Amino acid sequence: MAPPHEKLAESLAALKELQDRHIVAIRSSDLSRTHRERLLKGGFLQEVMKGWYIPANPHQRQGETTGWYASFWDFCTSYLSDRFGRDWCIGPEASLSFHAGNRTVPAQLLVRSPAGGNKPTSLLYGTSIFDMRASLPVARDITETDGLRLYALPAALIEASPGFFTQKPTDARTALAMFSDASEILTRLLEGGHSTIAGRLGGAFRNIGRERIADDIVRSMQAAGYKVRETDPFDTQLELSLPRRETSPYAGRIRLMWQEMRGAVIKNFPEAPGRPSDVDGYLQRVDDVYAADAYHSLSIEGYRVSPDLIDRVRSGTWNPDRNPQDGEHRDALAAITRPSKRSNAAWRLS
Repeated sequence: MAPPHEKLAESLAALKELQDRHIVAIRSSDLSRTHRERLLKGGFLQEVMKGWYIPANPHQRQGETTGWYASFWDFCTSYLSDRFGRDWCIGPEASLSFHAGNRTVPAQLLVRSPAGGNKPTSLLYGTSIFDMRASLPVARDITETDGLRLYALPAALIEASPGFFTQKPTDARTALAMFSDASEILTRLLEGGHSTIAGRLGGAFRNIGRERIADDIVRSMQAAGYKVRETDPFDTQLELSLPRRETSPYAGRIRLMWQEMRGAVIKNFPEAPGRPSDVDGYLQRVDDVYAADAYHSLSIEGYRVSPDLIDRVRSGTWNPDRNPQDGEHRDALAAITRPSKRSNAAWRLS
């Protein structure tokens, strides 16, 4: 029988093959039971729910959530597509935040599907998906970003509740700034006869300085026979001149967030420390911080098995006690090679 380190290498190679195919949400059927149990025991897999897993860093701290948050959107895309095919999309307000460059993981992701069960599905660390049984918007009002099915931006803006503009003003303003004219919005407002929403969006565009778009919405709806009362859904005025059209939501978010935070940052920003008197001590602190920075970078990007790790494990040169690069996997090797009380005989036979 192959020694434990070769078995671990085989399982890591199977996991790497899935990662090379950009699979983040791993189903039980994607790995053999032997590989799955070995990787779980070694800390290279983390169970999200029964039958679904994500790759994990075996050296992550107890309760570390970064890996899950980095995997959340890819996991939801795969899980929802497996469950509903193409008959699903996330709700309008979550879609609007996503269009606005906000990738924050929500406590509960609202999903619409004709086959929805009207109940939540619990995920890791208090997050969940609520699949609401509801009809989908027409095809033109659904768009995909990296496989995630969203409301198209104009449709999401129309469907968003009034509270969205006060609860997430940065997301709302970022989304509004991505329009150069009113045509896409007006088409949908006129088709649906949305006079109240037209008044709200007119006020929202005027709030960010898009007077022409605001006028076009209000006047066009009035010309079509609708009574429109313009109202500003925001509870603050924007003291910033945004570009005529913000093609990048991230640039818009940075401008808006800096305008909001600038005063507090300047007030609390410390004086420049100047050149350190103890150069050697300063360089040592940089080295000490580097390891923590590298760990957080690895967590944010999501844990990936490298060919070098597999080769070192398979060849038997993987030595956590001598090689610093192997140290983070010391506990994983111990988990793989340590027999449980009830399986001592099985491990000896292997």
